[in-house]
Amino acid sequence: MTAPTASPGARKGGRWIEQWEPEDETFWQERGSRIAHRNLLLSVLSEHIGFSVWTLWSVMVLFMGPEYGVDPAGKFLLISMATLVGAVARVPYTFAVARFGGRNWTVVSAALLLLPTIAAWLVMEPGTSYTTFLVVALLTGVGGGNFASSMTNINSFFPLRRKGWALGMNAGGGNVGVPVVQLAGLAVIGTAGAGHPRILLGVYIPLIVLAAACSARWMDNLAPVRNDTGAAREAARDAHTWIMSFLYIGTFGSFIGYSFAFGLVLQTQFARTPLQAASITFLGPLLGSLIRPVGGQLADRFGGARITLWTFAAMGAATLVVVAASLSESLPVFVTGFTALFVLSGVGNGSTYKMIPAIFHGKAAARGLTGEAAAASARRISGASMGLIGAVGALGGLGINLAFRQSFETVGTGTAAYVTFLVFYGMCCAVTWAVYLRGAAKPSPGPGGPAASSTAQEEQRRAAYVQV
Repeated sequence: MTAPTASPGARKGGRWIEQWEPEDETFWQERGSRIAHRNLLLSVLSEHIGFSVWTLWSVMVLFMGPEYGVDPAGKFLLISMATLVGAVARVPYTFAVARFGGRNWTVVSAALLLLPTIAAWLVMEPGTSYTTFLVVALLTGVGGGNFASSMTNINSFFPLRRKGWALGMNAGGGNVGVPVVQLAGLAVIGTAGAGHPRILLGVYIPLIVLAAACSARWMDNLAPVRNDTGAAREAARDAHTWIMSFLYIGTFGSFIGYSFAFGLVLQTQFARTPLQAASITFLGPLLGSLIRPVGGQLADRFGGARITLWTFAAMGAATLVVVAASLSESLPVFVTGFTALFVLSGVGNGSTYKMIPAIFHGKAAARGLTGEAAAASARRISGASMGLIGAVGALGGLGINLAFRQSFETVGTGTAAYVTFLVFYGMCCAVTWAVYLRGAAKPSPGPGGPAASSTAQEEQRRAAYVQV
């Protein structure tokens, strides 16, 4: 999604950087690193609040006592709808960065968070119709879109050797918005009681304004980043986009799905009060968010595919613990197993997102491209693919919430859902091994590009792909 120059008309009214070459070590040391890290910090702030708003209803349902007249199935549907809209919003949000500029779109996407937050503040009381709650929950989905635009933007700022760390920090800092809003909800329930959800909403409104203002003042647009419909089509046709989407369902889909559902599961299956549920709910998302950069760093060092494979294997083991705890109705073992799932999903989130640019860099090298040409090609396709991968991965969260809803409706516990998740993690292990690790397989050059024929080109291709 890059081009060498930008038209002057497209740069009016914003902070635009005309030239950006992060793979040039001199440029990176003298100028690029400082600018990239400043934009990363502000991106994390906006994405953090976006995640808080997106997962707002995982907390709001804890405030909804019997006087609201909403049963557990209805509450699961509320959080499922927020997940759905957030997943769908990720596709247009990805391309908005190149259309409007990363800084400009961050300002707009942050300001849009006011809409669902103010709407929730207006309607959050007994007597409001379920349809109204459903519409407001749908509005919070705009917070889910922030992740896609933020990751696409930051992907363009950093060199390949730093992408695992940078994308992990950006996503991890954003993901922390989930436990933070849950901790804030716990503070409100613990001090003011479950009858005062508007206090929580009132805290976030000025924070949203602050994020938009800081982004407007200190972030930058990259002029070389441009929408490329050809890149979008190429990414959509590439098998690796959909393979990585499948794997991202297993990592991020698990993280966001469990984040939405965990508190409600504790209330429904283990009869926890709102305060008891809120006091436990935040821990897993917090640890999973904080460890995501570690997943990126491990992938930078050992290869994303290896870390991803072992992560899925460990997630399968943790799910077995959750199944055993569900059958024996042991809350301590259940919380332990679920916390492990959160931590492992965070590691996997970091490692899978590291794989994306590395895969497309390897494919560029396989076509004989070198240096900045290979890096530019990788940025072009990986940037386009991230929106699709992020959207499909978030839909995995919807699947988890719907699986919980169906399991509790039919058998009264979440055990059937946990078994389903176990089977899926096994499939993710098999796909990761078969596509990216078996026989040190390499991505094909793809249609339209000649394969590298010389020994030097082959070695370069292998060196690039080993980073996957």
